[in-house]
Amino acid sequence: MDLVLVDRQSIADDVVLLSLRREDGGALPPWEPGAHVDVVLGDLVRQYSLCSDPADRTTWRIAVRRAEDGRGGSSRAHALAVGDAVWVHGPRNTFPLVPAARYLFVAGGIGITPILPMVRRAAADGIPWRLVYVGRRRSAMAFRDELPDGVELHPRDEVGPPDLAALLSGTDDGTAVYCCGPERMLAAVSSRPRGPSPHVERFSALPVGEPGAFEVELASSGLVLPVPADRSVLDVLEAAGVAVLWSCREGTCGTCETGVLAGAPEHHDTVLTEDERRVGDVLMVCVSRSSGRLVLDL
Repeated sequence: MDLVLVDRQSIADDVVLLSLRREDGGALPPWEPGAHVDVVLGDLVRQYSLCSDPADRTTWRIAVRRAEDGRGGSSRAHALAVGDAVWVHGPRNTFPLVPAARYLFVAGGIGITPILPMVRRAAADGIPWRLVYVGRRRSAMAFRDELPDGVELHPRDEVGPPDLAALLSGTDDGTAVYCCGPERMLAAVSSRPRGPSPHVERFSALPVGEPGAFEVELASSGLVLPVPADRSVLDVLEAAGVAVLWSCREGTCGTCETGVLAGAPEHHDTVLTEDERRVGDVLMVCVSRSSGRLVLDL
């Protein structure tokens, strides 16, 4: 849908808050905490978490940190001016807030964006919660002025990083753990020895390591396509003229999810849950691979 940028604010070092509305002032689609939208920035598409109030159907807010070593998407978002038209797809939610007796939220840097609406929802519902928010320095931590009372701020230049192992050791099966942040933080949270698996959202696809070549077979035609080590399944499908919907090409949005009828996919996306990975009946063709032949539902 075509939206208009109605406000932009600098809310932390290299972080801009963008407010989007429909040009006719009409209601935007509903969404729940954890949802994101796909923002079209020229020939790039980037995913940004909604960080506004789901009850406000007039305005969507997204916060974008400029990535100096990125591929240009965040720089284009920072260049947007009030009045610019912005094409947005969604919302979609691959990081939903599940019912729980208690919540532990851990946010690192710009990872606060999907967490903030979750904290507000838990507080509004009267459910006990705890938020540990880590940043490089206080001035780089977005939404400092909007955080509810009781949030534990950990600017690393002032107090150092939190002891995540000790933090997680105090959680029980009734506590749902949510984390969004850099890979090192997610790895620490995901390695807790007991309790249900944490809910995590990554900024980028999982590392592939040393990719190898394999084959994909298209179930509808029996066509077998080799996938070289330096190309993705999506690249190979497109070169063969097979139409596949895609958006991010980074394993973060879920648009290119494709059914797997046989074979063992190696998942490198940030969309699927651990249970969905174990089932292995879908994969994201933009990043995921295999060590053997995959039969795809195409």
